Amino acid sequence: MPYDLKELAAISGQSGLFRLVRPARHGVLVESLDAKGTRSLAPASNKVSLLTEIGIYTQDSDETVPLTEVFERIHQRYGAELPVTGKSGEAELTSFMGEVLPEYDRNRVYQSDIKKLATWYGIVSKNVPYQAAAADEPAADEPLSTGGVIGETDPSPTDAGNPEVTR
Repeated sequence: MPYDLKELAAISGQSGLFRLVRPARHGVLVESLDAKGTRSLAPASNKVSLLTEIGIYTQDSDETVPLTEVFERIHQRYGAELPVTGKSGEAELTSFMGEVLPEYDRNRVYQSDIKKLATWYGIVSKNVPYQAAAADEPAADEPLSTGGVIGETDPSPTDAGNPEVTR
């Protein structure tokens, strides 16, 4: 995950994004992701949506693309600076979304959703460090274990003193 979105949330009735600090008796203590970084209590009556649980509808009705993957696609294409904002025109936003996620469902993803996506990405790219994804697979010349590589020319280990070796 290039952007760590695990502790970030959107709260119904409040603009912007928030970092979850800790649970409280009557809600969740949050810190705004803006220049002020003010802490406040998000009451239990407000819906708190974790960004890791949000996805964008695709043309396959059973599938969504997680927001973390959409943010990664945006970063790969544009870096931290987007060509659109939440105040861009409808044609610009639609074009942007088509470039980033061509398979998005044009009937279920509204302009307000695309505006929110652009706004959220702007906030995250300014306040959360981007971490390049580490390769899951080792390089071709990298050994598969930390024990090193045993070559064919290596002498066989001595079995002197090993009671399990049979001759």
